[in-house]
Amino acid sequence: MRQEVLLDTGPLVAFLNRRDASHDWASGHWQQLSPPMLTNESVLSEASFLLAEFGGDPDAVFELLEREVVRVSFDLEHHATAVRKLMRKYRATPMSLADACLVRMSELGPDTAVFTLDRDFNVYRRHGRQVIPLIGQSTGRTRQR
Repeated sequence: MRQEVLLDTGPLVAFLNRRDASHDWASGHWQQLSPPMLTNESVLSEASFLLAEFGGDPDAVFELLEREVVRVSFDLEHHATAVRKLMRKYRATPMSLADACLVRMSELGPDTAVFTLDRDFNVYRRHGRQVIPLIGQSTGRTRQR
């Protein structure tokens, strides 16, 4: 069984923006991973905003979707209660909607790993107590606040 990669905002932005401090790191990992990488619309929204804000091209996000390198595989409407519960649990962190969706996605697949730069994923747990398998975290950044 193939491990499904759940894509977070940090590696997506770093891969698409050559000026990002983690671009080389993200590109190296990106080449080793098999598409499609799964994500959610909140991650894509954050990435598009950050790319526009910091000199990247938000259109590149759509190109990855069209080429099926990245695939949206989460319907928030069907998981709103669980996502809300996660956001309440990690309110002090605080947990973004994108992160809560990724944690929920990790609960739905038996063999998933989150591709992230966000240290908060070391704190988050799936199914209450299970460590979430991670890919990445070269710089251990926290999300842009």
